[in-house]
Amino acid sequence: MHSERFFDDRRNLVDFADDILVQCPRCGRTAHVTPAPEHAGRPGRERFAHRLVCGHCGLVRTQPGRGDHLITGAGSTATDPYFELPLYLRAETRHGWLWAYNFEHLALIRRYVQASLREHAPWDDGGIRHTAVARLPKWIKSAKHRTEILREIDQLLRPDCFRTPRGTR
Repeated sequence: MHSERFFDDRRNLVDFADDILVQCPRCGRTAHVTPAPEHAGRPGRERFAHRLVCGHCGLVRTQPGRGDHLITGAGSTATDPYFELPLYLRAETRHGWLWAYNFEHLALIRRYVQASLREHAPWDDGGIRHTAVARLPKWIKSAKHRTEILREIDQLLRPDCFRTPRGTR
């Protein structure tokens, strides 16, 4: 059943970057990329340092700040912007990569895709072109792919998908 209405709440990718789920380079299970707490509030690029932590194998790495860049569009490669590791919530479709930084980001994409009415602020309103949903690729926005995309999202949400990394077909 499709939800009737979606209104873009104007969140962008930075709003989902506090906890990015990635595939651990050591064990292949879910790891987290978060801002490094010891660098918070520091001047310059150091304030953008991030930490990779895997609760399964104990891997911990810190990436010095390279600036506040994030992936600019959802059609980009399915890697995190700090360690360039594969995102854990990703699936390769016949149209391209469907990916999300975390479950909150995936839920936003799901709500957008399943809505039959999609609304946003006027295009001349500052920043509307930079929201997470505005930057989704056209194939995700297309209603004709709705069923396929929702099926892929459901697969990403299945508990057993966290035992075997998705998108490595």
